[in-house]
Amino acid sequence: MKNIVLGVTGGIAAYKAAEIASLLVKKNYRVQVIMTAAAAEFITPLTMQTVSQQPVHMEMLKTTEKWSVEHISLAQGADLVLVAPATANTIGSVASGTAGNLLTATIMATRAPVIFAPAMNTMMYENPICQHWISFLKSMGYIFIEPEEGHLACGVSGKGRLPAPEKIVAFVERIFSQKKDLEGRHVLVTAGPTREPLDPVRFLSNYSSGKMGYALAQEIKNRGAQVTLISGPTRISVPEGVKEVPVETAQEMFNAVKEAFPTADIVIKAAAVADFRPRQLAAEKIKKHQGELVLELERTDDILGYLGEHKNKQILVGFAAETENLLKNAQDKLVRKNLDMIVANDLTVEGAGFEVDTNVATIILKDGNASTYDKMTKQELACVIVDEIVNLFKSSREE
Repeated sequence: MKNIVLGVTGGIAAYKAAEIASLLVKKNYRVQVIMTAAAAEFITPLTMQTVSQQPVHMEMLKTTEKWSVEHISLAQGADLVLVAPATANTIGSVASGTAGNLLTATIMATRAPVIFAPAMNTMMYENPICQHWISFLKSMGYIFIEPEEGHLACGVSGKGRLPAPEKIVAFVERIFSQKKDLEGRHVLVTAGPTREPLDPVRFLSNYSSGKMGYALAQEIKNRGAQVTLISGPTRISVPEGVKEVPVETAQEMFNAVKEAFPTADIVIKAAAVADFRPRQLAAEKIKKHQGELVLELERTDDILGYLGEHKNKQILVGFAAETENLLKNAQDKLVRKNLDMIVANDLTVEGAGFEVDTNVATIILKDGNASTYDKMTKQELACVIVDEIVNLFKSSREE
C-alpha cells in the first residue's frame, strides 16, 4: 500500500482536501494528513481524520507516547507528499528553505516526490515573487499541478482555483504509474525564442515564453532520459538534471543543435526560431529621424530542414504555430521537413500559443493520423506528446 502525506494549508480551498483524502483512501492509498494551524480555521482536523481514517498531524513540538521525531518519521514513510491546497506562504517557505511548521519540516526532510497544487487569488498567483518561487522549485525537481481559471472565492475571476479533487487524484496516480520508458536515451529539446540583434540596444524576436519546451524537458527527464535543452532567453528555471545550452540568436541555436544532434535518439524542436534577421547590424544605436526607416532582412538557416535532411536513426518532432489553414500548413511542413510527428497550434484559439500556461493542439503523425486535444495545461500536453513519441520510438526500433 502506497503511503501519501497530504499537506493541507490555510486557504478557502482547504474544504476540497476532505474529498481528495476520501478519494485517495478509496483507491487504497494510506493517507496521513498534516494540517497547518491556518488550515484548521477552514476545515476541522476531525473531518480530515474521519475521511483519512488516520490521526491528523499538526504540532511539530509535542511529546508522544512512542518516541519518534514526527516530521522525520512522516518524511521517511512517505511514498509521495501532496500539498493541496498549497498557499503562497507555504510555497515561499519551502522555496526559501524554512521549516517553521510540521508540514514544511516534513517536506524539507523527505526524499519522496513532492507535488504542490497552488490555490490562491489571481493577483497573488501571478505576482512575480510567487512565480519566481514556483519556477525555482520546479527547477529543483518539485512538481506542480497548474491551478485552473474561473470564479474565485474572493469574488474575482482568473487563474488560481484548485482543480477538482478527481483531477488531483488522477495526477497523483500518473506520478505513481510513470514509467522510465526513455531510460538510456538522449533527447534533444529546443525551446524559447531567438533574438536577432538590430543595433546595440534592439533586437527582433517573438512572443515565445519557452513554457512548452521546458515542460517537455521536465517530462522527458522524469521518464529517465538524458536531456539536452537548447534554449533561447526565457524566465524559466531549467529542470534539475537537464543539461542546458543557452543561446541568443538563430545561428547560435543552429550551431548548438548541430553539435548535439549526432548523439540524440529523439529531437523535439519546440523553439520559435526567427525566420529572418537584419542584414546589417548597426554598430551604434539607430537614432530617430524624419522619414521612414527601412530594414533589410535576410533568411536565417532552416534548422528543422537541416535535421530532416541529415537524420538517420533519430525521431524528429516539430511544431507548427499557425493563424490559418492549420492542418494543411502543418501537414505540408511535416512532409517538407521530413518529420515523424508535428504538433500544430492554432494561435487564434483561446488558451493556445505563446506565453499562456495552456495549449490546444493537434498531433499529426507521418502516416497521416491526426489527433486533436482540447485545452489543457502545457504540462499535461507534454505527457501526451511524450506518450506519442515513445510509441513512435518503439515502432521505429521494431522495423
